[in-house]
Amino acid sequence: MRMVDVVQKKRDSQKLTTEEIYFFVNGYTEGKIPDYQVSALMMAIYFNGMDKEETADLTRAMASSGDMIDLSPIQGFKVDKHSTGGVGDKTSFIVAPLVASVGVPVAKMSGRGLGHTGGTIDKLESISGFQTELSREQFINNVNTHKLSLVGQSGNLAPADKKIYALRDVTATVDSLPLIASSIMSKKIASGADGIVLDVKTGSGAFMKTLEESQALAEAMVTIGNNVGKKTVAVISDMNQPLGFEIGNANEIKEAVEVLQGKNIQDLRELSLVLGSHMAVLAGVFDDTESAFKELEKNLENGKAFEAFKNFVIAQGGDVDQIVNVSKLPEAKYHIDVKADTEGFVSEIDAESIGIAAMYLGAGRASKDDLVNHAVGITLNKKIGDSVSAGETIAIIHSNDREPNKSIMKIRAAYNIENSKTNPNNLINEVIS
Repeated sequence: MRMVDVVQKKRDSQKLTTEEIYFFVNGYTEGKIPDYQVSALMMAIYFNGMDKEETADLTRAMASSGDMIDLSPIQGFKVDKHSTGGVGDKTSFIVAPLVASVGVPVAKMSGRGLGHTGGTIDKLESISGFQTELSREQFINNVNTHKLSLVGQSGNLAPADKKIYALRDVTATVDSLPLIASSIMSKKIASGADGIVLDVKTGSGAFMKTLEESQALAEAMVTIGNNVGKKTVAVISDMNQPLGFEIGNANEIKEAVEVLQGKNIQDLRELSLVLGSHMAVLAGVFDDTESAFKELEKNLENGKAFEAFKNFVIAQGGDVDQIVNVSKLPEAKYHIDVKADTEGFVSEIDAESIGIAAMYLGAGRASKDDLVNHAVGITLNKKIGDSVSAGETIAIIHSNDREPNKSIMKIRAAYNIENSKTNPNNLINEVIS
C-alpha cells in the first residue's frame, strides 16, 4: 500500500477503507509517512469529508495508536463526561461527585488548558496537595472505594491524535467536522469508559459559534461513540455568556463547591443536574432522566454529593479544609471593580472576551509553556437580563497586578447595555442520543 494512493483516493472523493485509514494513522505515528503527505490527506478530507464509517475507523485508529486504558477492574458501568469547552465551565466538579453519590463509577481523565483559563487538572491543582497523577492501582482503587477519581491524561493517550492535530493546526485544516469529532472521541474511547455524555457548547464563548455547527458536531460524535460500542449522548448547551459567575481556577472550584453545598446558581446547577441525569441513565441506575434528575437534586440538598466531593479530595491528597472553607483557597492580591458607564439592562456578554480578560490576568495559557496563576480571575456581578445603574459594579477582577488595564478594557467591551430588557437564551438547546 502506498500513501500517495490513499491521498489520491480521498482527493477524488472516494471512500477510504479501514485498512487504508489504519495504514496512514499507524505509519504517521511511527514516523514512516512524512508530514507533507499527511498534510495533503488532511486537506483532501477538509474539502471532501468522511462518511460515518470512515470517521469511526479514524477514531478507532487514533485511539489504538497508544495506551488503551483497561477499566475492567472497576466494578459497574463506568461513565465519563466531556465538554467542548467554554468560559466558566466547572461542571465536572459538580457532576462527577453528584453521579458518584448515586453509586455510578466515574473514572475520568482530563487535560490541562491552553486558552483563557486552566483546564480541569489546573483547576483541581488550586487545592493544596491535590494529586492529579496517580498509579493505575490507586486510580482503580479510588473509583472502587469512592466511585470517583479524576486524573491527568496519560502521556501516551492517542498519540496519533496529538501528532495529527499539531499538523492540522499549521495547515488550516482544524475546522473539519470528521477531524474534530474523531480527535475528541479518540481520547474518550482510549480512556476506557463504557458510556460518554458530551456537553457540546454553542455560542460566542464556544468553539462552535452557531447552533447548526454544534448540532452537526454533536451528531457526529454520538454516531462515532455508538459505532464503536460506547453508549453516547450529547447535550447542546448555551455559551453565549459565561456559565455561573466565576471565571478562573480557584474561583471556579469555589463556585462548584457552593453549588455542592446547596447554593442555587441557576444555570450552573441546572446544567450539572441535566448532564448527571444522562450519565446515571446510561449507567442503568435510573430508567429515565426525570427520575434521575429528582434523585440527584435530593443529593445536592441533603449533602451526599458534597460528601462525595470531600472524599474524592481527601483520597487524592487535597487539603479538605479548603473545600469546607473556600475562603482558604488561593486569593489574589487586588480586587478591582469594573463599573458600568450607563444604565439599562445587560443585553449581551461576549463570553470569549471575558475569557481572554481572564487569560490576561494569568488564569490561562497563551502558549503551552505558560504557568497558570490559580488565584486570579473574574467574578461577574451582572448577567444577561439584569438591570444596571451607571457606576454600578458589573464585574470584579481578582489580580496580582494593581492596574490590570487590558482586562478592564476587555470586560467593558464584552458587556452591552441597552434600554430594553433581553432574556438569556435557553440553557439546553437539544439532546442527541
